[in-house]
Amino acid sequence: MSLEGGMKCVKFMLFFFNFIFWLCGLALIVVGVLVQVSLHSTLMINDASASGAPIVIIAVGVVIFFVAFFGCCGAWKENYCMVTMFAILLSLVILVQIAAAIAGYIFRNKVSDVVQASLTDMISSYNNSSAEFKASVDALQEDLKCCGMNSSSDWRSFRPDGNSVPDSCCLNVSTNCGIGAMRDSAKVYQEGCRTAVEDLLKKNIQWVIIAALVLAFIEVTGVVFACVLMRGIRSGYEVM
Repeated sequence: MSLEGGMKCVKFMLFFFNFIFWLCGLALIVVGVLVQVSLHSTLMINDASASGAPIVIIAVGVVIFFVAFFGCCGAWKENYCMVTMFAILLSLVILVQIAAAIAGYIFRNKVSDVVQASLTDMISSYNNSSAEFKASVDALQEDLKCCGMNSSSDWRSFRPDGNSVPDSCCLNVSTNCGIGAMRDSAKVYQEGCRTAVEDLLKKNIQWVIIAALVLAFIEVTGVVFACVLMRGIRSGYEVM
């Protein structure tokens, strides 16, 4: 059986849609990985709930490759069962993405508490931590041009003199530049990292939400095409 007329057009549109779908899946994986790395490597967020949305987005991106297979093969071969499977799997993916977007929105509202806990732990653990951890903290402060959680005074326990900060707090980083310079605005950043980290984190989560919702909207179109094609294939069988 071969589809004709409008159904043939729908067939090729669905095939083309799956190529776009594959690219969107790749984009989801990239966005999810970038946000996950940013959360746990750059920002050092330890709250497990922070990983929920990006991990789901990565998983959805991987599943999309398999779903696109059913769509492409089903459309090309005009196989009713494969097109049906594609429509079902795609509908499930849409539901998961909406759930990920909701999870991201919920976490976005508790960012302040998570950031405060993470930065507090970062400062208290700094002196007794590994060189890798210290390098991450230093990179965070240098990149965001900040010092401590709320202000440079959060580092009062950094050295016995109570007036020193890590060198990464300095406007111009050099060896021992932070010794005795905690409150010297000419040498050390006085503003804490909390606001900057919160803004960066919210921006990353916002991209996850946008990516999930935009792709879900595109996928709805795919489900519609699949349903139309299913109807055309079934009608062709009935005629035969």
